[in-house]
Amino acid sequence: MKLINTLKDIWNIKELREKLLLTLGLIAVYRFMAQVPLPGIDPTQLSALSDSTSTGLMGLLNAFTGGAFSRASVMALGIMPYISASIVVQLMGIAVPYLQKLQKDGESGRKKITQITRWLTIGITLVQAPTYITAIKTSFGLPEEAFLVSGATFWFSSIVLLTAGTVFAMWLGERITDKGVGNGISLLITVGIIANFPGAFMQEFVSKTTNAGAGGIMMILLEIFVWFVVILLSVLLVTAVRKVAVQYARRTVVGDIKDVAGARQYIPLKLNAAGVMPIIFAQAIMFLPVALARKFPMLNELQDMNGLWYNVLFAFLIIVFSYFYTAITVRTDEMAQGLKRSGGFIPGIKPGSETSEKLDSILSRITFPGSLFLAGLSILPAIIVQFGVQQSWAMFYGGTSLIIMVGVAIDTIQQINSYLLNSHYDGLMKTGTNRKSLK
Repeated sequence: MKLINTLKDIWNIKELREKLLLTLGLIAVYRFMAQVPLPGIDPTQLSALSDSTSTGLMGLLNAFTGGAFSRASVMALGIMPYISASIVVQLMGIAVPYLQKLQKDGESGRKKITQITRWLTIGITLVQAPTYITAIKTSFGLPEEAFLVSGATFWFSSIVLLTAGTVFAMWLGERITDKGVGNGISLLITVGIIANFPGAFMQEFVSKTTNAGAGGIMMILLEIFVWFVVILLSVLLVTAVRKVAVQYARRTVVGDIKDVAGARQYIPLKLNAAGVMPIIFAQAIMFLPVALARKFPMLNELQDMNGLWYNVLFAFLIIVFSYFYTAITVRTDEMAQGLKRSGGFIPGIKPGSETSEKLDSILSRITFPGSLFLAGLSILPAIIVQFGVQQSWAMFYGGTSLIIMVGVAIDTIQQINSYLLNSHYDGLMKTGTNRKSLK
């Protein structure tokens, strides 16, 4: 009943209703375009491509594009080139003075960085598009009869359409962010992941209920229970913060024109400040040993995503990149200077460099358990597979997919809550009744 009332409240707020409908409409357009194959490819011949991209790293890329990768769709590259460009620009911001200046220029600087990211996205797509075409023609086992057109015509049209598809996906994501609800880029990735959920679950359900000794319905119920527990742990990882007490000097309350004692507030330092970026970085690096394993037989164990040594190395890289990405994104020196300018200080710590060192020390300590937790969730699908769970269903038990879905869900709910609370309604994560009825 509470959920139904909240949904009614959401529908009664005109601005929120329009934003939600726009978001759903743009997502529907994205999903429709993901079904459109490249001209010159016979869609009835794509079963071989689907089989070769259902597991391993290719399976993960396919999941992020909602299956467009395995359908040779015009959206086959999805939004991933934009993600790559964003990461490159963010990392370059550490070393390139021009980008550092733009980061400090406020809104105008942000617009220029966005424009740079867009152009870099096109450049990356122009590199990835011919690589993808080469792969489907050689590595992924697509039969020759699947190509209705060949030669320069097919190559040129496919590269143009794949680039246009990525640019269109980027545009959709930006429109959702500006005019809709939630982070558009993250929502498109999440929708692509969720699109694989029904098929993965049904495949697991059929496997458990039709095969003798597979466990039947009881095993399915147990898997669902474990899945909910993992989701709960993921929510805790995404939302966990370490509150650092901050004291502010005496200040004047403008409304009452009176001097009051300094208020105590908190700086929330996230347990997992790096988000999913360490996993993305680690997976990008893992392409290298997988490629090397084809030439050096001693590295063959690194080709198995569910193997021991692959996951040991994967977890180690996640821990390393957690520290690396946290260090470059959470600038404790800037936080300390900001506190100093606003008259704030950590009790017992001098403002300035000592405050920066204190924050850095706290951040280093909480990043370690956060990175271990993140690494554990990331390799959990490989562990789940060892208990007879289908690979496609095990993917939803952890890793990038689950953490992205949880993070996007929390962010979207928080945005909806802000609209509800501003309109005098209780939020989605509140209990009780409306604090004020509609006029």
